[in-house]
Amino acid sequence: MEIKIPKEVRDYHENIFFGLNTRQFICSVLAVGVAVGIYFALQPYVGTEEIGWMCILGAAPFAACGFFTYHGMTAEQVLWAWFKSEILCPKRLVFRSDSYYYEAMQPAIRAGMKRKRGLPMKKNTHNREETA
Repeated sequence: MEIKIPKEVRDYHENIFFGLNTRQFICSVLAVGVAVGIYFALQPYVGTEEIGWMCILGAAPFAACGFFTYHGMTAEQVLWAWFKSEILCPKRLVFRSDSYYYEAMQPAIRAGMKRKRGLPMKKNTHNREETA
């Protein structure tokens, strides 16, 4: 007999039925219920093949919600975080540079001075006509 102990205690999930935890089991039952409901609701109107595809498309989101995790969050938590950040409290993020070196060099840059490695700043005396 082998007992598996997860390295992280928070990663432990109790299996209740078919190796699924409670959340996965409930979402799977809900997906089956949605598929059966779609089948019986559309049976008089649509052919069997089309109903099969509609059942798959209708049940897939419910089944995926039971197994989906992103950065340790469940599907509902991800959707709530997205809703809060995009709808309830949207903020325009503006990048502002904090380069102290660039701010210190602004006067020299405006004056047209260049600095060579290891040498102090000197005025740019290089003319464009001389290089032609």
